[in-house]
Amino acid sequence: MLYSMTGFGRSTVIAYSKKITVEIKSLNSKQLDVSLRMPSLFRDSDLKIREMIGSRLERGKIDMNIYVERYGQTEDSTENFNIHFNTPVLKHIRRITLEACQELEINPPSEWFQFFMRFPEAFHSDAPIPTATEAETAELMKAVEESLTELTDYRKTEGIKLEVFFTEKIRNIREYLGEIGKFEKERVQKIRDKIEEGLQNISTPDYDKSRLEQEMIFYIEKLDVSEEKQRLGQHLDYFIETMSQNKPGQGKKLGFISQEMGREINTLGSKSNQADMQKLVVKMKDELEQIKEQVLNVM
Repeated sequence: MLYSMTGFGRSTVIAYSKKITVEIKSLNSKQLDVSLRMPSLFRDSDLKIREMIGSRLERGKIDMNIYVERYGQTEDSTENFNIHFNTPVLKHIRRITLEACQELEINPPSEWFQFFMRFPEAFHSDAPIPTATEAETAELMKAVEESLTELTDYRKTEGIKLEVFFTEKIRNIREYLGEIGKFEKERVQKIRDKIEEGLQNISTPDYDKSRLEQEMIFYIEKLDVSEEKQRLGQHLDYFIETMSQNKPGQGKKLGFISQEMGREINTLGSKSNQADMQKLVVKMKDELEQIKEQVLNVM
């Protein structure tokens, strides 16, 4: 069974006076790359959430966003807290900005108010720094767990689609490979006829026909594709076998197998020396490229 690295999950919980929403999105990546954004209210839970993500999601570029909204009216409303401009800090910012502008010979900001708004230090508040209660943290972890479960289900659904896609492409390559056989004898005879015709058109003394036969056999053996066909067939079987394993994490292995398939198909192309065989090789390459594109999404 395959799992895709692409997915989305969302969960919302009510924690007393707060509505907590967790959204998580994943895309393909060689490693686990986690981006976590959440309010400072839950900053102490950062490490634990990352551990939860790492234990559930092996690979992928993970973006998790946590939103907190006020839910209903509460007694701890911050509307009565005073917020002031931090005037001493603003004066200092203005002074060093003017000095820098003079030294760099550039104009100072035309809108000081907008300029000051870029600095978090521009404001001073007597409101206490908010912290999450144990109950709120527990609800947050519940929402994170639910969003991870939804994401995993999404990945599984997408993995089923990928499995159907790969099965079809492997079947197509196998069919094209089977068609190559009917052109091999014809190809060998054409090569022999072409060499003999070339010798007849050259005015040379008599040649050793037995030696010519040996050299011709040696040349034709170099163009034999039996081993490439056998190895490619084995790679196709191994791809299906790996894909059907009942565990996640086959993406890298499937990528390696597809590379080996590409080597055998390329060798078939270089040895074909026959238009119909070359057309089949091109078709196999097309199917394989589609496999390689999608195998990057497999976990």
